[in-house]
Amino acid sequence: MQDVLMAGIIASATCLVSGPLLIPFLRRLKFGQHIRTDGPKGHLQKAGTPTMGGIMFFLSLTLGTLLVRGLTTEIAIMLLVTLGFGIIGFLDDFIKVVMKRPLGLKAREKLLGQIILAGLLAYAAMVNLGRGTEVLIPGTALSFSLSWLYIPFAIFVVVSASNAVNLTDGLDGLAAGVTLFSALAYLLITEAWGLVDLSVFSGALVGTCLGFLFFNIHPARVFMGDTGSLALGGAIGALAVVTKTELLLPLLGGIYVLETLSVIIQVISFRLTGKRVFRMSPLHHHFELSGWSEQSVVLVFWTGAALFASIAVAMVL
Repeated sequence: MQDVLMAGIIASATCLVSGPLLIPFLRRLKFGQHIRTDGPKGHLQKAGTPTMGGIMFFLSLTLGTLLVRGLTTEIAIMLLVTLGFGIIGFLDDFIKVVMKRPLGLKAREKLLGQIILAGLLAYAAMVNLGRGTEVLIPGTALSFSLSWLYIPFAIFVVVSASNAVNLTDGLDGLAAGVTLFSALAYLLITEAWGLVDLSVFSGALVGTCLGFLFFNIHPARVFMGDTGSLALGGAIGALAVVTKTELLLPLLGGIYVLETLSVIIQVISFRLTGKRVFRMSPLHHHFELSGWSEQSVVLVFWTGAALFASIAVAMVL
């Protein structure tokens, strides 16, 4: 546990030190957030707030893990996947903010990159980490093998996790706070199972979220952008794959699931009936438009994330 604590401290300190350097730099480059005009009107005042703050995740996660454990196979795989998803997000942000293409990367380009990275993760976990093709059944000591179906299953899990975190990133402190609880759950699980490298990585992920929240909590001084949200989602998805807890992830990351389902339901309802189920999706915007303050929505979602993560940990341990 001492290594885990040290990884978290290093990662958090790295964010706290790099933030005051990165944020003015992003502001000078005019890497400001574009705000949707059809969203909550209170968000319009956030226009121009520096985005792509997820860049600091690259440094904090790398230092937090490497300085404590060194470059082991597990840590190399976790970092490469996390940074790989972050680079996809960086390209998307760069195209939106710098090249002034509001839609960023084309959907098929982004999805292709995510699928390739998730596929490489699944293969590396099976071959280099000896993970096999078994998936644990939550709450039991049982597992089952997916055989050749495992790689497409793992790809679906990781890509879904990455995009779900991306959807959750819509309010100050929301995605970082929710991910903090998911990472903390994996820290407890991997520590209990004796997976030292993964617990150190999870500790660094917790520290990264804590450090970033210092700048991202309302009123946010910087947004993580797709650079950060895709990286966080890739990290959580990778932890699920390597620990064989893919089936636990929908509970452990319950807020991500609710946010994603709200978008799916909204799209299907509007296309079939021409009516919307929610005032706006993802779900956090529905509550904002229902009169909740941004801080209230974030606090309730954080509480929900803590509850989901606690239940998941209790089931496993």
